[in-house]
Amino acid sequence: MQELDTCKFYKNMNNKNLIKGKDYVGVGGGCLILNDKDEVLLMKRAGEVRNEAGWWSKPGGGVDFGETAEKAMIREMKEELDIKVEIIGYLPHTNHFTKDKEQHWVALNFVAKIISGKPKIMEPHKCDKVDWFSMNKLPKKITQTTEEPIKNYLDGKWIEF
Repeated sequence: MQELDTCKFYKNMNNKNLIKGKDYVGVGGGCLILNDKDEVLLMKRAGEVRNEAGWWSKPGGGVDFGETAEKAMIREMKEELDIKVEIIGYLPHTNHFTKDKEQHWVALNFVAKIISGKPKIMEPHKCDKVDWFSMNKLPKKITQTTEEPIKNYLDGKWIEF
């Protein structure tokens, strides 16, 4: 019974126009997408993102109610970049607090590889550049939710599936 009551609570929350990450902790995540050169695919955040416009980040997004984190990330890669990915590992999660927007997010981090498609910008209002970067030549303005997973990946702190 407790689980059912929890489901009703969250469904009711969605009807009250509460803002994910601001009115309650947002759950999201992203993928460190790697190529055969061990480069990482990053996106430059544009005007209509929730936070950190102008910063580079791994692709990702929010987890919808009733959706697993893994399925959410596969969906987000298709929506944002028109690519199909295979998740090959899990990295430690990231707690992310943005003082200027007063937001709190928990980001689940995955390692992935592209299995079909070529990355292209599908949401230009949220992203204005996509590029591959060597792990030792990353952009200066990189989000915390990207910097931490990259460090953890380089330190071997990830679980391969």
